[in-house]
Amino acid sequence: MSSCVGKVVNNNCKNTSQLILPTNPTAEIRERHLLDSIAWPETPHVPIPVSLNTTSDPAHSTFTILPVRGGGQWHVGDELEALIQLRDFQGRPKQFGGDLVIARLHDQTLLAGVAGQVVDHLNGSYTAVFPLLWEGRAQVKVTLVHSSEAITVLRRLTMEQPGRVYFKSLFRSGSVSETTVCNVCLPPTHPLCNYTDLHTGEPWFCYKPKNLRCDTRINHYKGGFMQNLMAKEDTLFQSGINMKVSIHASGSDNVTVLPKDSKVRSHHKWPEPAGYYYQGAWRALRGATVHQFNNPSAISQCLTDKVVHLYGDSTIRQWFEYLNSVLPDLKEFNLHSGRQNGPFMSVDLARNILVKFRCHAPPLRFSSIPTSELHYIANELDRLVGGSRTVVVIGIWSHFSTFPIVVYMRRLQSIRRAVLRLLNRAPSTLVVIRTANLKALMLYETLTNSDWYSLQRDKVLRATFKGLNVRLVDAWEMSLAHHLPHSLHPQTPIIKNMIDIVLSYTCPQKNG
Repeated sequence: MSSCVGKVVNNNCKNTSQLILPTNPTAEIRERHLLDSIAWPETPHVPIPVSLNTTSDPAHSTFTILPVRGGGQWHVGDELEALIQLRDFQGRPKQFGGDLVIARLHDQTLLAGVAGQVVDHLNGSYTAVFPLLWEGRAQVKVTLVHSSEAITVLRRLTMEQPGRVYFKSLFRSGSVSETTVCNVCLPPTHPLCNYTDLHTGEPWFCYKPKNLRCDTRINHYKGGFMQNLMAKEDTLFQSGINMKVSIHASGSDNVTVLPKDSKVRSHHKWPEPAGYYYQGAWRALRGATVHQFNNPSAISQCLTDKVVHLYGDSTIRQWFEYLNSVLPDLKEFNLHSGRQNGPFMSVDLARNILVKFRCHAPPLRFSSIPTSELHYIANELDRLVGGSRTVVVIGIWSHFSTFPIVVYMRRLQSIRRAVLRLLNRAPSTLVVIRTANLKALMLYETLTNSDWYSLQRDKVLRATFKGLNVRLVDAWEMSLAHHLPHSLHPQTPIIKNMIDIVLSYTCPQKNG
C-alpha cells in the first residue's frame, strides 16, 4: 500500500502516530529540530461537558506595566515590560501556562506600532516585552487569543480528526461521471486512487469511482467541513468573551517616551523584533532598509526587465492583485482561470515586466480547479532558469492548518530542496518567503484556521528556511503591530508595506 507520509504504514491519517518520521537519519534530525521549534507548554485536561469556571477569562485578567529598571523615566532604546496575570471566570489566578497571548505597543496618532514578545512563566503569569522605538506616547495592548483549555481542544482535533476538512474530485468519461472524497490520507474502506506526486513524493488520494478509472479525474475542490466538538466545547471559542479579547491594565496602560539618553547604554534581554511601523510605514530592524515605493513609476522602474513568480495561497494572490491595481501599465492577460486559484499573468510590454501567480497544490480549499492546474511549488521552481532578473515569492500556510504538522513540514522540505537547487544553478535569484499572519476568528475560522495553528506553521516555516539565502516578509509581526483589524487577507496599507519590502530587496538603494 502507498505511503501517506514518510515510511510506508497506511494512508489512513486517523491520528498523528501514523505519520511516521523518515528513516533517513539526517532528515529525522531535521524534523526533530522542527518539532522542537513548536514545543508548547502542557495544557490542562478539559472535562466534558465543558465548564468555563476554571478556564481563562480575559475580563478577570489584568496586566501591569513594570517600572523603569533602575528607576527614572522611559527613553528611546529602553525595554518596557508588562506583567500579565491570567485569572479564571471565578476570579482566581491561573496556576499553569499554555494560553495564547499576544501584545503590541502602539500610538495611533503617530501610526506607530511594534509587536511584543510574550514569555510564558508556566504559572498563569506572562511577561510582554517591547523595545521603545519612538518618542512620545506608547500604549500597551494585550490580547488573549485562546485559553490553554481551548488549545487542548485544538490539539485534540488535529490528532483525532485531521480529515475534518475534506475534498472531492469529479471523474468523468463520456456521459458517465462520479464524485468521490479525496484527502492527504483516507481510511482504506474502499479502493483508492493514488495521486502521490512522483517528483516530490507529496501524497494525495481519492476514493476510486465504482465505474471509472483513476485517470478520468477532472478537478479538485473543497468538499466540506465536519465539526465534531464535544459537549459545550464550543463555549471555549466565543468571540468577545474568551477568544481574541483584550486584557485591561491594572493602572496606566501607556508611558511617555523621551529621546534616547546617550549616557545610558541600552540593555536588551530579548531579541529585537523584525521591525515596526512609524507614520504608517514599516521600518526594518533586521535586514535591508525598507524604502517607500509610493507611486507607480517607482514600482515600475524597480520591476523593469524582471519576472516575478508568485507561488502560494490567496494571501500571495493578494500581492498579484495589488500590483495589478496600482500599476496602470501592467495589464492582466486573460487566461480564463478561476478567480480564486488562477493561474494569472500580467505584463507591461513597454518595460518588459512579467508578473505571474500560481496557487500551490492540494490541500487547497478553493472552488473547482482543473487537475491539470494542480502544480506543486517545488516542481515549478525546478522549471525556472532563475537569475538576477528573477524574483520568486513563496507563501504557503493557511490551507495546512487542520492537518498534523508533519504534513506541512514535508511540503516545506520539498520546497526547501527545490529552493536550494534553484540557488545552486542561479545564485543571483531573489527568493522571498512570506510568513503566516493573524486573522479574525469566529468558531469556524478557529477550528480550521486558528491563530494557534497558524503560529505553529509560522515557526516551522521560519526554522525550515533559516540559514538559506532567502529573504523574509514577516507577515505575523506586520499584522500584529498594525492598528488595523486582523484579517486572513490583510488590508491594503499592510499589503503596501509588504510589497515595499519585496521591492526593497529587489532594488536595494545605497544609503547616503
